[in-house]
Amino acid sequence: MNRAAIYAGTFDPITLGHLDMVERAARIFPRLVLAVAENTSKQTLFPAADRVAIAREAVRRFHNVEVESFGGLLVAYARRKRIGVVIRGLRAFSDFEFEFQMALTNRKMAPDIETIFLMPNEDFSYVSSSTVREIAGLGGQVDQFVPPASLAALRARLAK
Repeated sequence: MNRAAIYAGTFDPITLGHLDMVERAARIFPRLVLAVAENTSKQTLFPAADRVAIAREAVRRFHNVEVESFGGLLVAYARRKRIGVVIRGLRAFSDFEFEFQMALTNRKMAPDIETIFLMPNEDFSYVSSSTVREIAGLGGQVDQFVPPASLAALRARLAK
């Protein structure tokens, strides 16, 4: 396994909280893969290809970050990529139980892959893609929660 990490999620759309996590992980690891989940149980606003494009635009200032989509189990994807670290964010205590269960499940399936939890800046600890989608869908301003690429994509999608 190489000195790289994967930060996976739905990123529907990518938020400033996600970008804070990217920045933190990119400082620690020489290579970070932002992995956009293709097949998710969540009802997404954007198809995977759009989420990848939005994320690529949002992270282009980070020279050691690449963006791609993946399907199936995250640990299987990590093995295919030969990456031994998965980054997960903990915004609030409410995230902990779900993330802890996922980390233990992943450890059982792939003991060679470590999960590292990072906490975002407190300015972003309450931001979630679902909240952003809800606010935007109701006509509210979301520019303080998302990067310009996400804002443009939301405006275009909701104008239809």
